[in-house]
Amino acid sequence: MGCSGSTSAKTDEPVKKITKPKAWKHSEPLTGEQLKRMRDEFWDTAPHYGGRKEIWDALRAAAEAELSLAQTIVDSAGIIVQKADLTVCYDERGAKYELPKYVLSDPTNLVRGS
Repeated sequence: MGCSGSTSAKTDEPVKKITKPKAWKHSEPLTGEQLKRMRDEFWDTAPHYGGRKEIWDALRAAAEAELSLAQTIVDSAGIIVQKADLTVCYDERGAKYELPKYVLSDPTNLVRGS
């Protein structure tokens, strides 16, 4: 009853294909170890920003995966991608998830090897 006229708010929108984030530069050169620490710190504290832990876990898995697998993870978890580079996403309940570029890709000024 009453369902014949109702529509889902998101069904008419095309699913955004995930893309690689644009190149970016950190304010100062980072080593791989520094970048790893920043990423670990973000993911350890991310659930405290709000949203559901399982969505944060799916976003982490997607951020660390190749693009095709990342797309599958996001689609399977019901994550709504606002920005194709995954910097802004929503869950099915409307909670917003913002990811910093440093968890999605390496900076152009990453110091390799030492």
